[in-house]
Amino acid sequence: MSAAQAIDISRLSVLACYAHPDDEGFASGGLLAMLAAGGARITLVCATNGDIGEISDPALATPENLWQVRQQELRNGMDITGISDVRFLDYRDSGMEGWDDNNHPNAYCNANTETVVERLRGIIAEVNAHVVITHDPTGGYGHPDHKTMCAHATAAAERASDPDAATPLLYYVCFPRSVFQRMWQEMTDRGITPPFAVDAVDTLGTPDEEVTTTLDISAWVDTKIESLSCHRTQISSDGPFEQLPQEVMRWLMGTEYYQLAAPAGAVDLLAAL
Repeated sequence: MSAAQAIDISRLSVLACYAHPDDEGFASGGLLAMLAAGGARITLVCATNGDIGEISDPALATPENLWQVRQQELRNGMDITGISDVRFLDYRDSGMEGWDDNNHPNAYCNANTETVVERLRGIIAEVNAHVVITHDPTGGYGHPDHKTMCAHATAAAERASDPDAATPLLYYVCFPRSVFQRMWQEMTDRGITPPFAVDAVDTLGTPDEEVTTTLDISAWVDTKIESLSCHRTQISSDGPFEQLPQEVMRWLMGTEYYQLAAPAGAVDLLAAL
């Protein structure tokens, strides 16, 4: 199929693999909403339950039940996006690199690779996925769970290749370094402290030259924002992104970036949507 040919979205089966509840929204909420509205069959796999995430309001959750609350937040968000097939691998959030949580026996970064890859391969086969979407190798901002899911989903997509079946297209969600830099500049110009160290901004995200696909999802940005708003435990009214003017946030969220990672020489299906 050439990029010039129209894509019948209703015939697509898509598997989106992310590490935590809310990763799907920031990463690809607009694309997922577009695909769901077009009738694509979408399965979302979440590796962890976000056990050690933020609790923006003590009335919403406790450290003991946060994992259950965040699972429901994801389901609520996906109801808005239009995705009913949501699956959890039930690993524990590993926390940021260097945290003590990295050493927890059920932390996702310590998961048995063969076990997870085979589970994902089985799901790819079950839903006959044409497209697999996941984190890029940098993990966006270096989160161990993001990088682990990238490695697992990549291996599963490669293993799922079958001479008698279509090889799934593997896409990495990208946060280009130039985009990180623009966001950080917007924040610092407005007196907002960025969520990560300013001195690391030059190394955060995907190198711009690795981005293969840029999508204008402005028509779906309202759905993306509404879906993300379901992750209430993770949204603080005084957070850096919440302090940005609405028009700036809509501008930042209205474009999504991807890398067609495999197979080599494949036609960029997303670019044809």
